[in-house]
Amino acid sequence: MRIVIAGGHGKIALRLAERLKWGAVGLVRDPAHLRDVEATGAEAVLCDLERAGVDEVTRILEGADAVVFAAGAGPGSGAARKDTVDRGASVLLAEAAERAGVGRFIQISSMGAGKPPAPGRDEVWAAYIKAKTEAEDDLRARDLAWTILRPGRLTDEPGTGLVRLAPEVPPGSVPRDDVAAVIVALLGNPGTAGRTLELVSGETPIIDLVATE
Repeated sequence: MRIVIAGGHGKIALRLAERLKWGAVGLVRDPAHLRDVEATGAEAVLCDLERAGVDEVTRILEGADAVVFAAGAGPGSGAARKDTVDRGASVLLAEAAERAGVGRFIQISSMGAGKPPAPGRDEVWAAYIKAKTEAEDDLRARDLAWTILRPGRLTDEPGTGLVRLAPEVPPGSVPRDDVAAVIVALLGNPGTAGRTLELVSGETPIIDLVATE
């Protein structure tokens, strides 16, 4: 399978590429990141989703079996880039996936999306949640076999392979290793299409839990 990962140099994306090996294609905007993606065994493609047009992205996606949106503006970015990356890049990628005939689309969103930001959070967090919510809404309206994954607070601790995955779960954290493992499992289970799933650490083995979703 050919799996195209947007935000290919991100912490989840690199872990995902390592698991997929030769089936992965990581999209990066910085030429300095190409080598890191290639070190995972994946193909690296230079593509800035904040600047690219839909025709360019469509050409990249042609022949792909699935797309994973793992891009994000990241810590330290302002409200404007939350919109251009967390919303705009997702919308662009989904549009290109439709045009290229790519059926499967996994979107990494965030717990909290779909609801008003919690009181007391700053304007950048509010912009982030708004961007994620609008990206989700756009994806749901498309003719794609989409799955939206909303992880809790992300950590760099080693994965345990044990999670809690459901349409709604209590707030919590989850290692990025386990997020990548869940994405692999979702890609292998087309029955999860059309689902919005929240993810935190738990007590259920990933392969068992995803098989029942």
